[in-house]
Amino acid sequence: MSTITRRIIPATAVAGVMALMTTGCLAGESAGSDAPAEGSDWSTSELTVDWATYNPLSLVIRDQGLLEEKLEGVDVEWVQSAGSNKANEFLRSGSADIASTAGSAALLARANGSPIQVIDIYSQPEWSAIVVGPDSDIAEPADLEGASIAATKGTDPYFFLLQTLEEAGLTVDDVEVQNVQHADGRALLDGGSVDAWAGLDPIMAAAEVESGDVLAYRNVDFNTYGFLNATESFIADHPDVVQVVVDAYEEARAWALDNPDETAQLLANAASIDIEVATTVIEERSNLDVSGVPGDDQLAVLEVIAPVLVESGDIQGGQEAVDEALSTIVNDEFARKATE
Repeated sequence: MSTITRRIIPATAVAGVMALMTTGCLAGESAGSDAPAEGSDWSTSELTVDWATYNPLSLVIRDQGLLEEKLEGVDVEWVQSAGSNKANEFLRSGSADIASTAGSAALLARANGSPIQVIDIYSQPEWSAIVVGPDSDIAEPADLEGASIAATKGTDPYFFLLQTLEEAGLTVDDVEVQNVQHADGRALLDGGSVDAWAGLDPIMAAAEVESGDVLAYRNVDFNTYGFLNATESFIADHPDVVQVVVDAYEEARAWALDNPDETAQLLANAASIDIEVATTVIEERSNLDVSGVPGDDQLAVLEVIAPVLVESGDIQGGQEAVDEALSTIVNDEFARKATE
């Protein structure tokens, strides 16, 4: 799936001015691309943040222009993340300052050296399952042995697949994984090119309705939380802007909980799916009513999947790298301030 880039022109209305949280960042002190715009009170003149159909709160923030309203003088650019792997690529390459992933994908990235931290939790979803065609003989994890399965490596559905295989006493070596983006995985399944697909909502929900595809195996405990991540350098250099983004997420959460129908419509529009499908995703599979403060609940889930990641061979430094990532991935100061 191609990445869609959309530049939003900042609103001219002033929502209030925050004091700088770092010193030496006054306008005019530096001349680089991160220098504040003339007359701006913000520590940077540019912010690139992602939106994703698997992150409903990002759709609310983007649609309502919450960042543009609050960050007067900052050029806000939005990029679409087609999956957690793409969001991690944006962060690693510097193409995005803040981006949303599954918790498992964030852990994988940090364990492999990407200096990111989770600054907010946007959902506790059941967004992954093993999907098969309507006439498939696959009915339980054990039936996957020898199957060809589409999955997007580095994302929650892929880690869901690894855990599902482990549940059946299988490993990734017992199946054939075709590494494609989420939408392409559905296309391969519907075209008969694979036996199963490690699916992701809302594409997965659309496949159920439009193609009659079946969720052959579900397990909410195999899904990790939705993480909003930022690079350590951006956090250190621009904490004032990070706080505005996290505040906007908490504002969007409250609005989405009060307006589920409108939130579903935003998802339907963004993902080009029927409103009935979007409503299922929002109301049945996207728990937005969770604390935005990252901490013990998220780490407990990640500790369960950590051995699976190590055994998969996807983490170069093994268990030691995972342990270090678990001990340093959480940065809760912004979410705590936003929820006070």
